[in-house]
Amino acid sequence: MCDNFKTPNKEKMIALFLDLARHDSLSFHERSVANRLKTELQALGFEVTEDDAGARLGGECGNLYGFLKGTTNQEPVLFSAHMDTVEPGLAKKPQIRDDRITSDGTSVLGADDLCGIVEILEGIRLAHGNPEGHGDIEVLFTVGEEAYGQGSKAFDYDRIRSREAYVLDMSGAPGMAARKAPSIISFEARIEGKAAHAGFAPQDGINTILAGTKAIARLAQGSISEQTKLNIGIVRGGAANNIVAEHFACSGEIRRFDHQEALHTSRQVEEAFREESGQIGAKLRYEQTIHIEAYETPEDAPVCQCFRRACGQLGLPGQ
Repeated sequence: MCDNFKTPNKEKMIALFLDLARHDSLSFHERSVANRLKTELQALGFEVTEDDAGARLGGECGNLYGFLKGTTNQEPVLFSAHMDTVEPGLAKKPQIRDDRITSDGTSVLGADDLCGIVEILEGIRLAHGNPEGHGDIEVLFTVGEEAYGQGSKAFDYDRIRSREAYVLDMSGAPGMAARKAPSIISFEARIEGKAAHAGFAPQDGINTILAGTKAIARLAQGSISEQTKLNIGIVRGGAANNIVAEHFACSGEIRRFDHQEALHTSRQVEEAFREESGQIGAKLRYEQTIHIEAYETPEDAPVCQCFRRACGQLGLPGQ
């Protein structure tokens, strides 16, 4: 039993990953994966429930929550990962090449975040074999994470008993963990001008593309500082080549580890579009959505200390 506790079953993990990876699981279309995971969790002794996040978010599946009663009085712990993948995530065909699992090149593999799910399930199997027992274990497998974490936002956290949690959703070497995450703010700038025939009376129009592109040119993009990322990902506008563009819109996102500074960056973006729109007499509508607010877990927090102890026992860096 002790050997089972110490040694993961590599073949079983690979088989489960390959099985899960064959399921389509785009954001809000995680039904097939969720059904498979319900079976796995119930086989491990979990009480499994599904919330109504799917109905509320227009998806076909809710978040999965599982509870496993412990065998000791240790504090409960929560493990979480997400079930959805990015596009193109349909008709996935995972394959093994040179001891590596890859996609066939026509779709994503789905390692984000099926790796986390498989690791959690295998860890729970190992806990079953731990002669010292374990406390209560909770799992939360969410939907819609790739859509700015909408599934996790919709979950009722009053149901959670654990005060410590580990989210397995990060690349990197074993023994590495993230203690902080940035604020993520998406924005959209829409400029309203005036159409005119570009061949006969361009002077009668208000060219919103002119204002929009000038504003974009004022903004640094990419890693604009050590702490801040800014990206404009979508630009659209105009109706025809011979018409002065009456409409312009662009959208992007800001990521920064200081929430107030992230908000400040958003105000700078708005100011650039507002000033350029005002220069030509156009109207601006600027909207921002805060998807995630920055957080940082202190290094001396119990959850970090526990992680480092576990890494030390396994000979991992624990950073």
